Amino acid sequence: MSVKDGFRINIRHVDSKGNYSKLELLQRGMERGRHRLARLSSLASTSSDDSVQSPLHAGNGEFLMNIAIGTPPSSYLAIMDTGSDLIWTQCTPCVECYKQPTPIFDPTQSSSFSKLSCSSKLCKSLTNSNCNDGCGYMYAYGDYSTTQGVMGSETFTFGQVPVPNIGFGCGNDNEGRGFTQGAGLVGLGRGPLSLVSQLGTGKFSYCLTSIDDSKTSSLLFGSLASSVNTNGVSVTTPLIRNPSQPSFYYLSLEGITVGDTRLPIEKSTFALKEDGSGGVIIDSGTTITYLEATAFKLVKNAFEEQIKLPLADGDSAGLDLCFSLPSDTSDINVPKLLFHFDGADLDLPADNYMIADSNMGLMCLAMGGSNGMSIIGNVQQQNTLVLHDLDKQTMSFTSTKCDQL
Repeated sequence: MSVKDGFRINIRHVDSKGNYSKLELLQRGMERGRHRLARLSSLASTSSDDSVQSPLHAGNGEFLMNIAIGTPPSSYLAIMDTGSDLIWTQCTPCVECYKQPTPIFDPTQSSSFSKLSCSSKLCKSLTNSNCNDGCGYMYAYGDYSTTQGVMGSETFTFGQVPVPNIGFGCGNDNEGRGFTQGAGLVGLGRGPLSLVSQLGTGKFSYCLTSIDDSKTSSLLFGSLASSVNTNGVSVTTPLIRNPSQPSFYYLSLEGITVGDTRLPIEKSTFALKEDGSGGVIIDSGTTITYLEATAFKLVKNAFEEQIKLPLADGDSAGLDLCFSLPSDTSDINVPKLLFHFDGADLDLPADNYMIADSNMGLMCLAMGGSNGMSIIGNVQQQNTLVLHDLDKQTMSFTSTKCDQL
């Protein structure tokens, strides 16, 4: 197996070891993502007269991946984040390190570690670096967490595939709440520092099992990302670039249908504006989908009209639209939901947007409203092979039973 052939990494939801109902899992993910969402949304309302706006990195995530680092390899769990680029792990000696599940990486014990020079391409790609002893970095995230240290080059092992000369942050000073599930973070964004850019494989995909499924999800790189056997229908839409936020995967969302009704949403509602605000991103680290407020109101009203169940107070679930579940749930009719992307109609399975919890007696819409930027969250991406093709600048969705991949 080589990088060229492609490889698979098992990923798991951060709450997969807990015993939670589906709605509880949503609540936990939404709570973790609160800061992320607030910072992402604040981008959309940043006034265009800000002459310097450093790109935001999303930070915490909802999925953990197993990787090994160094020679001999030390295994650790890292947070997977499609909303940022830097790969990093905590390193000794620590100025400030948080408690992590595995021993902290000691670069002096690895024969393949070296510091990156200040003249290296990756060092120059950092928005915030210094040059005292090697290439020093400081990287800030959406929930105000930070990591700083020195940029190194090291052999990373993914499954059975060792990959030399991966540039990463060896973090001696790491502060914030968002990281504690893992020993660091693997950025899968569109910038030069990300794992997908450094591997040079041009594409990656993931297939997320249902939020309450104990089976692992898959992250696939290289030719395997698109050649994996799925029998589902595939649709493809172009990726859009936002120069002011180059890491994010922006898509062109042109409309939404609920049931048989295409909603009267102005096409400009989801457009990426010239000042870099607005637009629609797809993100593995945000739990539910957040739609620009006027569009969300139309979606919410359409479901209210079409679902013939009494409305319930969704405050306990932290969601805007909930219905009371009857004792016999067999004949509940959930209207279809389609996202109309440029050139691709994504027909979502009901489980990806309407979450029923018989213990709480509720069925809730797993969506919310946002100001400006819209985000397609991971619940809406369940049981779908989501292919990011950076060479073709496209994204493809294929309906897939991810637990059987």
